[in-house]
Amino acid sequence: MQLIKRFRIPTISLLPAFPLLPAFPPLPAILCLVVASSCSGDLPQAAGGANSDASRPNIVIIYADDLGFGDTGAYGATEIQTPHIDSLAAGGLRFTRGYASSATCTPSRYALLTGQYPWRKEKARILPGNAPLLIDTAQATLPGLLRQAGYRTGIVGKWHLGLGTGAVDWNQAIRPGPNEVGFEESFILAATQDRVPTVYIRNGQVVGLEPDDPIQVSYEENFPGEPTALDHPELVKMGWDHGHNNSIVNGIPRIGFMKGGQAARWVDEDMADTFLKEAQGFIRERDPEAPFFLFYSLQQPHVPRTPHPRFVGATDLGPRGDAIFEADWCIGQILATLQDEGLLTNTLVIFSSDNGPVLNDGYLDQAVERNGGHSPWGPYRGGKYSLFEAGTRVPFIVSWPGTIAPGVSDAMVSQIDLLASLAHLTGVPDPGTDSQNIWPALSGRSDAGREHMVLEATSRTAFRTRDWVYIPPQSGPPVAKNVNIELGNAAAPQLYHLESDPGQTRNLAEELPQIRDSLMRQYQEIISSPGTHQTP
Repeated sequence: MQLIKRFRIPTISLLPAFPLLPAFPPLPAILCLVVASSCSGDLPQAAGGANSDASRPNIVIIYADDLGFGDTGAYGATEIQTPHIDSLAAGGLRFTRGYASSATCTPSRYALLTGQYPWRKEKARILPGNAPLLIDTAQATLPGLLRQAGYRTGIVGKWHLGLGTGAVDWNQAIRPGPNEVGFEESFILAATQDRVPTVYIRNGQVVGLEPDDPIQVSYEENFPGEPTALDHPELVKMGWDHGHNNSIVNGIPRIGFMKGGQAARWVDEDMADTFLKEAQGFIRERDPEAPFFLFYSLQQPHVPRTPHPRFVGATDLGPRGDAIFEADWCIGQILATLQDEGLLTNTLVIFSSDNGPVLNDGYLDQAVERNGGHSPWGPYRGGKYSLFEAGTRVPFIVSWPGTIAPGVSDAMVSQIDLLASLAHLTGVPDPGTDSQNIWPALSGRSDAGREHMVLEATSRTAFRTRDWVYIPPQSGPPVAKNVNIELGNAAAPQLYHLESDPGQTRNLAEELPQIRDSLMRQYQEIISSPGTHQTP
């Protein structure tokens, strides 16, 4: 199959033209090994750069949305080209057993930023666009801890952790939000691209809002006279399959109802460029005396998949493949910006995804029909929403050129542990959450990561430890029919040995009752223990 079809990136007014190929080569492996071997102690020594303090590198977390384990070349994809992610992996540490905490987006983001298991928080579920802030403003957070360490902190991109206290007036300052839980600067979309309100929010203020055209948002009923996909299908340019038939914005039907704010509404096809420009600006406007933390939260390849026209046709897989290709290009531009600013050798870059993949997630964009031989889930079973392995096992790459030696690690690592690990790296006291300090594994100095963890999918949980996964009896349908994904639900317990059976085809629960019961007891002990968090 032809991968790239007469494709080029023209110059556009928003961003300068950049080459398609990686803007920087990975450091030669032998050089990285020499530099890494000269380090001593638990904290690596930086190889120069804008900030000379080795324990305070700049930190950039690049977080994809619905990107599966098998969606990039570094993890085996052959029908989508991802040269920049692949280059990041070649020059960094690629984890084969890296996990999101949940198989859906809001819980995973909550866990990454707070270090707390999302199943401990009753409302840590997929939130509507007008939900109140999920994170307690007194709670320890990753950006809050890094601010203690002297970091300038910022988030650009998807938020989806709620805003305000339950009755948001979108026409006034929106508080609390990212700026009240540790981020000094924020440029976000409130929830997801398929949910209203379809506006950008900078530091609590809707961007481009005109006072005489106020925004109204509801997830219960439509506003009089506002068209929806059900009563005005002629206005729709992207067909919906399930769950996306409310207000129409830019020809795309959404979840929820919205009125007003015409001048403030985003253009979907420009979203990737808009977020990229903001992220680059945050890096370039840095304080030379202080390190920075950037949470670059991509919206791709979540639905609706709306790549810029210059990326349409980049792959043979349709909008989903093109959106992944676009995301890879954006990542390349962030890495090029770090290089241009002289920051690569003192910047820790962590790349991952919030959950596993989904093809048809509510729009008729031919993601299923054009998927061909591509395997977004890699060798694993399930996907987004699923307790099976592909729901939470995701790409996980850690790069710090000149400090972390390139390689591949089989250590089991989780996004929930970034809080404790980065607190340790930067010298901040551990706040005492579910997060564990696994910095030795993340930095490649140890093969031992997490011993075990509880994974979550739409409020259901499973227990993962070493080579095993135990799924307790779960009610509900075995398959989510709308998205055609196996959910992992079964009336009887399930036990799988993942190293010999990565596709989870053989349930060993009845054959190995001692292992099953041992894992069940460990699982029950964890979920029955109280969750704690402390104020920094």
